[in-house]
Amino acid sequence: MLFAARRSCSNLHDRLRVTYAVAALVAVVFVFVRTSAVQSSPVPASLSYPTKEAFERYVTLTEARNTEELRLGSPFLWMDALPEARRAETYAAMKRGDVLIERLETHDNGNAIQCPEGLIHHWVGALWIPGATLAQTLALVQAYDQHTQIYSPFELRSRIIERSGDHFKVSIRYLRKKVITVVLDTVFQIDYHNLDATHAWSYGRTQSVREIKNHDTPRESSLPEGKDGGYLWGMSTYWRFVERDGGTYVQSESISLTTRVPSGLGWLIEPFIKSVPRESIEEILEDTRKGVLRPPAS
Repeated sequence: MLFAARRSCSNLHDRLRVTYAVAALVAVVFVFVRTSAVQSSPVPASLSYPTKEAFERYVTLTEARNTEELRLGSPFLWMDALPEARRAETYAAMKRGDVLIERLETHDNGNAIQCPEGLIHHWVGALWIPGATLAQTLALVQAYDQHTQIYSPFELRSRIIERSGDHFKVSIRYLRKKVITVVLDTVFQIDYHNLDATHAWSYGRTQSVREIKNHDTPRESSLPEGKDGGYLWGMSTYWRFVERDGGTYVQSESISLTTRVPSGLGWLIEPFIKSVPRESIEEILEDTRKGVLRPPAS
């Protein structure tokens, strides 16, 4: 009986050793796969013509809506179209310092726009900057050569390539970490327009987007446009500014195109693909407010 008990205890120890060994092996494999996936482009993607065409259709229809709103002068900010009670709540929230974020969707004659192999992300956000004038706010957002002092670490580099009055061509290098790290070199064409002494708006669109590997190292390289991880294939932005109530309201609307979340490694890139567009617009607005209230040194 004693022998049987000893043998049972020995078998238990053997099973525990095997269990620990298997668990350790699984942990090592998981870390290796996760690290390898993070350090490389996990899911090569390719921007197809149908995907690009769907995005361009979406942007065109959104631009038409923006043009009509600006022509009529209403709604100038997205919350102006809300029922009176909710509109009052949103303005009160902005006065408290909140950033209001809303998901939008543009339809084509009432129908959702299908984007094969791609995802269109459409968000709008707004906040209020107390004590800020329209001129101060525009001066800050147009100071692209100083953007790294305002929007770091989201923007690693920013510079004006060309400027003609209120029309800019700018180069911006973005960095984003969300499970994986992605660095993108973009070139934007951005046009500003003053409606009157208290209202202004801008429209920006990417002319090129390149994913950067091994950024700011001797091994830095860029992937061909549209043949990369698919983290950003295009973006259009619409900003509106109105000086009112002893400060300036700032609204940013963004439409971006990414690849669809693939199977297999979806756990790796889904947080980046789906959450970054919303988080980015919130961070950019908050950094804009901080920059206006505490301007960077020249």
